[in-house]
Amino acid sequence: MTEAKVYICNIEELPEVASKGIKLDESFYPSHFLVKKKQAIFVYQNRCPHTGAPMEWKPDQYLDHENAFIQCALHGALFKIETGECLRGPCLGKFLKSGEVSVENGRIYFLPRECSTD
Repeated sequence: MTEAKVYICNIEELPEVASKGIKLDESFYPSHFLVKKKQAIFVYQNRCPHTGAPMEWKPDQYLDHENAFIQCALHGALFKIETGECLRGPCLGKFLKSGEVSVENGRIYFLPRECSTD
């Protein structure tokens, strides 16, 4: 059974390039984060494909210093914002697990999925 969509924030509240954590009941749903790049929104599970560690440097900080890539805080791996593909680091060629989001009337909604055991 999947929860209904969860309101995160208005798209205008985020700068042109920004990241934001999404916190739900982590006993059932894994932690996720979103990245806004211009007007596009991308959502990924907050878990490095190399170690499974959380990605953020500090709350809502998932991007490198230039805001060009998603960066793992543990070992500095860089991931393409648009696809979640690792471009540099020990998980080269692997992908972050994507999540689902919708933008309706300027409001960003996360569409949670049930946790799977795989």
